[in-house]
Amino acid sequence: MLGRMKCLVGGAVDQGSPRGAARRVSPASGRVHNAAAAAAGPGDKRAICFRPPDVMETVHEVAVYIHRFHNLDLFQQGWYQMKISAMWEEGESGSKTPASPARVVQYEAPDVGADDALGIWRIDDADNSFYTQPFRIKYARQDIYLSVMVSFNILNGEQEGPAASAVILKYELIYAPTLENGSDIQSSSATSSAAVHEFRIPRKALLGLHSYCPVHFDAFHAVLVDLTLHIVYLKAGANKSSLKIPDQGLRPTSHHIIKALLASREMLLEELKKISGAVGKTIEDLDDADLSLGKYESLQSSKPVHPDSGKVFPVTTKGVGHLAGILHDFLERPNDVFDGTSDGMLYTLSSEELLELFVTVSSQLSLLWNAFLKFHRINKTKILDYLRDIWAVDRKAEWSIWTNHSKIEIPHRYLRSMSDDPPHRQHSLLRVSGSRKFHEDPVQNSASRAELHRKSIAQMKINTRSVQDMHIYADPSRVPVVLIEQHVMVVPQHGSNKDLASSSSEQKDTIVLPKLQGESLALKNINGKKGGRVLRAVIFVHGFQGHHLDLRLVRNQWLLLDPGAECLMSEANEDKTSGDFKEMGGRLAGEAVAFLKKKVDKLARHGGCKELKLSFVGHSIGNIIIRTALAEPALQPYLKNLYTYMSISGPHLGYWYSSNSLFNSGLWLLKKLKGAQCIHQLTFSDDQDPQNTFFYRLCKSKTLENFKNIILLSSPQDGYVPYHSARIELCPAASADNSRKGQVFTEMLNNCLDQMRAPSSETRIFMRCDVNFDQSAHGRNLNTMIGRAAHIEFLETDIYARFIMWSFPELFR
Repeated sequence: MLGRMKCLVGGAVDQGSPRGAARRVSPASGRVHNAAAAAAGPGDKRAICFRPPDVMETVHEVAVYIHRFHNLDLFQQGWYQMKISAMWEEGESGSKTPASPARVVQYEAPDVGADDALGIWRIDDADNSFYTQPFRIKYARQDIYLSVMVSFNILNGEQEGPAASAVILKYELIYAPTLENGSDIQSSSATSSAAVHEFRIPRKALLGLHSYCPVHFDAFHAVLVDLTLHIVYLKAGANKSSLKIPDQGLRPTSHHIIKALLASREMLLEELKKISGAVGKTIEDLDDADLSLGKYESLQSSKPVHPDSGKVFPVTTKGVGHLAGILHDFLERPNDVFDGTSDGMLYTLSSEELLELFVTVSSQLSLLWNAFLKFHRINKTKILDYLRDIWAVDRKAEWSIWTNHSKIEIPHRYLRSMSDDPPHRQHSLLRVSGSRKFHEDPVQNSASRAELHRKSIAQMKINTRSVQDMHIYADPSRVPVVLIEQHVMVVPQHGSNKDLASSSSEQKDTIVLPKLQGESLALKNINGKKGGRVLRAVIFVHGFQGHHLDLRLVRNQWLLLDPGAECLMSEANEDKTSGDFKEMGGRLAGEAVAFLKKKVDKLARHGGCKELKLSFVGHSIGNIIIRTALAEPALQPYLKNLYTYMSISGPHLGYWYSSNSLFNSGLWLLKKLKGAQCIHQLTFSDDQDPQNTFFYRLCKSKTLENFKNIILLSSPQDGYVPYHSARIELCPAASADNSRKGQVFTEMLNNCLDQMRAPSSETRIFMRCDVNFDQSAHGRNLNTMIGRAAHIEFLETDIYARFIMWSFPELFR
């Protein structure tokens, strides 16, 4: 029992083991001891001359706090365990001391049921890794509170100085379906490595970092591990340094080490001030601490971190929303991280003064670090929330590297008028306002812009002071590029939509810049039941011959942004997507109403529902099914509750003017061989009169005007859905078409745009997002030639969804 209790406070290392012995001595003397033992051999009893430890031996300490394991979307029940290791970046590990777990603290008893936990955490000496306690996952949205901290030490000799290369933190998910009574997960024959998620810590970040760092593993093992990283650069060893200069003198790297320690001290002071301000408490252990450098104070930055060196961290709250949304914050600055230290003055110091400064700074860093660890234990929840908020705000700034934002001008209406040329009497297409030139190919234009942006990414120097997710940073130039066109409309009050064209010159649309997290749109006053809850329901609808889980990656991102959202993965039309859209829409409407009633009834038993926000996400023809369902009588009572509509490659204007001849041939075969009614409707062959076709009637239905936010996702590489149809905009072929077909198409387009500008008292956001995937890995094959690869990639990757959704979080809450 005593041994198990010792494990809970970080003593689960056998004192008879080499690691146990190493923990009883300083890292320097431990390394000397190991080197001596290796040189002597097992039977050699001769005396050995020991090299004294380096005077300025230092260590990067990386503290990993594992707070919560949340099962977002694991496919399999069973036993899971996390393995954590730290290693030098590839190519640098040969001559370096490996990073190893130095201490473990179980800062709270794990919140795991007796039947859902097995054993305790452990350290593997063979590969210097740490294993969490095994736990059992039984259901979706399950929370496991692990509440453990592991600290990795990265030693640096005096001749090495601070780390000159990056460190990779590797998180591995271990899985075993079942375990026999009393057996360990590692000893199970069915154990396997399910997924890996790696993060890169650049060398400059190794001097000091306090960051939230969520671990998700991969698309097939979607979880959320609430995890924070805290890094500091310290003097190695617990013993105090002597002020005596070694006979051989100080090494040439001494100045560099002291510069790094001064930088680490400055960063730690600044971060502690921010954290204590956010928590609203002072760090009591530092109230009476003298953190001045005495006669060496002028070596620090000209901008002091603390105005009073005797009293650190007065209770002053600094807002969380600082410097977010600025791209250059996440790009490398030309100045080095140590620029706060005066090089000239440092090199004028004697060896004795250098050593005195080293001892002073080292002592202060040790005091600050230990004070923070104690402060963290007392305020762990508030610190986690603060760092998580900072991380969420910074997503927009960091991921703007792969996004390009611009403002768009939405035409009020497209108008057809007769030309003044009497011999030809050709029709020409005019529009009241707009910026796109119709002689340009919009598809090629978008692809070219994305390619130029991708090339510019390759030239960027990414900021090396933040943790880098290797899902994205492993090869930044191959990450999807998203071109975002945003228009926020303060919709004017009109008696009729017919006034839109004539009053276009008088209307002034308001462009609102993207807001940061925490800022909300101007919403109407809530008049629902007092004390009730807001039901935020999201319905996901798959495409042609799709599966109800097709959009699960987008759903997972939505749940990360809004854990309280109620999600329905529509199954009503699974295996039934070849029929009439009218029938598919009716089935979806019935399924949605049943889902909403069930959720409202559930809330009625727990205080009631004061407001409903209903959002839809569709892929491919799933978007047409959604719009058809919204025209059904069953959903009419819910139209006033519509919130966000996210259309992923939806053919909103059908397949007229599709330029993909290969795909058009496939549609023709489907109509002839299978007689799929939805294909007839998509190609306007369901009626001889275009104005009696399904799509013409759908565009006249008011299926879009009640949404507060409309986001249209498209890709110029997607050959399965016409580019203009996914974006609900005019295309060059339609603008040059003088036939009745062109007139009907223009009328359909105007009907859709009128809904965007429908009378409303709300602020409406309308965005078009072009997603450009890197398809170099696919090569040139049939899938890329016909555009299927991009159409399916919307379902197989979630990086583009992360970029869009985390850049505009207020639209998904």
